[in-house]
Amino acid sequence: MPSDHPDWIIEGRRALGERIADLRAAAHYTQESFCEATGLSRSNLQRIESGAADPRYSELMRMAAVLDTRVTVLISD
Repeated sequence: MPSDHPDWIIEGRRALGERIADLRAAAHYTQESFCEATGLSRSNLQRIESGAADPRYSELMRMAAVLDTRVTVLISD
């Protein structure tokens, strides 16, 4: 199924997912333990980290809180 998003949006989503995955790993969370801490489903986190899904702002807020950082750190370029 082709994407209806331009390439720059797809690349931005991938970069966001990679940043979240890197920060999660640096904080010594597995996907499973991070999901337990944030309340996200594992499938949703996998989609976010792979760039296949856009996280909701409330999800970004939960992730930032668990990682003890700000949402702006998650979304910065």
